[in-house]
Amino acid sequence: MFKKLGLAVVAALLLKANAVMAYGTIGHRVVAEIAQRHLSRHAKKELKKLIGEEPLAYWANWPDFIKSDTTGKWKSSSRWHYVDLPGNLDKTDFISQLKSLKGENLYTQMSAMEAQLKDKSLPKEQREIALRFLIHLVGDLHQPLHVGRDEDQGGNKIKVTWFGKPTNAHSVWDEALVDFQQYSYTEYATVLDVVNKDTAKTWVDEPVEDWFYESHVLADKVYANTPENAKLSFGYNYLFVGDLNTELAKGGLRLAKILNEIL
Repeated sequence: MFKKLGLAVVAALLLKANAVMAYGTIGHRVVAEIAQRHLSRHAKKELKKLIGEEPLAYWANWPDFIKSDTTGKWKSSSRWHYVDLPGNLDKTDFISQLKSLKGENLYTQMSAMEAQLKDKSLPKEQREIALRFLIHLVGDLHQPLHVGRDEDQGGNKIKVTWFGKPTNAHSVWDEALVDFQQYSYTEYATVLDVVNKDTAKTWVDEPVEDWFYESHVLADKVYANTPENAKLSFGYNYLFVGDLNTELAKGGLRLAKILNEIL
């Protein structure tokens, strides 16, 4: 279903290859916008107390923007955007290694941000920052190369070309594939927000560790089809646009589920 949605658009590409941010600005806003459309009445009320009339998409990219901060205040948060594990693990081994990772990472910080947002005894500013990170980190989780491999920094070291322009595998997944569809984030959210209720329930009811494993499996597929110096263009979009669209839709619905539960 999702492959057909993306294949309808084969247009001129505007690639910003110098940016390395998970899903770029558009992808993260797509996830946030889909989530916004599935918030419960109570969650909307609680969010209004916290961030006023600002939509989730307004804050979706803030955790990437603060990477430009020169004070060092947010330096430690750079580790929150990913987990690195060996490739091609079975589910049991993957989840075991995921839970045993040392230090802060995408898995630990999603849980930490949920706990902080839920805790109404914390200062409003702290809860608001937790919300900003949570919106973003759920998007990161659904970009498969944020559940990638340490040796190539989640595909950042895999040099490729995208329609003849030098870039790397991570940047292709962050921005190039999303930008290639040529939608605004609200248009893209509308195109993807057509998942039937049974499928959506299956997606959101899975344990969060399963969400990570799904990204791991997709990352294995990406690695297998994105070798060093690959020349990527229309065929790559054809191969992966269905996966891309499914992950964006899953990210939005799962973010809504988290916010509805903890608010």
